[in-house]
Amino acid sequence: MGKVTKKGFRIHNVVATATFNGKFDLDAIARAFPEAEYRPGVFAGLPFKLKRPKTCTLIFKSGKMVCTGAKSERQVREAILKVARELRSAGMVVPGKPEIKVQNLVASGTLGQAVDIEELCEGAPIDVNLMYEPEQFPAAIYRMEEPKVVFLIFSSGRFVCVGAKKEEEIQDAVENLRGTLRDVIRY
Repeated sequence: MGKVTKKGFRIHNVVATATFNGKFDLDAIARAFPEAEYRPGVFAGLPFKLKRPKTCTLIFKSGKMVCTGAKSERQVREAILKVARELRSAGMVVPGKPEIKVQNLVASGTLGQAVDIEELCEGAPIDVNLMYEPEQFPAAIYRMEEPKVVFLIFSSGRFVCVGAKKEEEIQDAVENLRGTLRDVIRY
């Protein structure tokens, strides 16, 4: 785990899909990679773990993969291509080049100071999608419309952001969140 970047956040997980132009023989992959722990009666995907980059890629018969655990868009691409190379080197048919699409980035960071969540909720305009139930969860849940992300905002000033598909979206969302806080409370 690295430090929060100068941008005020750190990406913890990139989830991406990869679509290949054909099907995978998961039984053959499981025989070639017994550490993959393929259990088709429990789950349809075959988990393929890499140490570098430290990721888990679920491989499906349909020709799709879902990669989790990468810390950047570059790293997710590197992981998917490495899985494909390892499959090919074991004699598996890997149909074509993958179409890779980032589905979700998970980031956390700090706003630089504490946030009075109750004041935020009281001062927020009615159309702001903000929910806070301290008896249930210690953070406010803010569903931002543009960019379309969800924040967990803690009173310490820490936040978690999910739903972005690009790092720039997180940066824009954090800037928008800071602006909203300035407009609504004495931030």
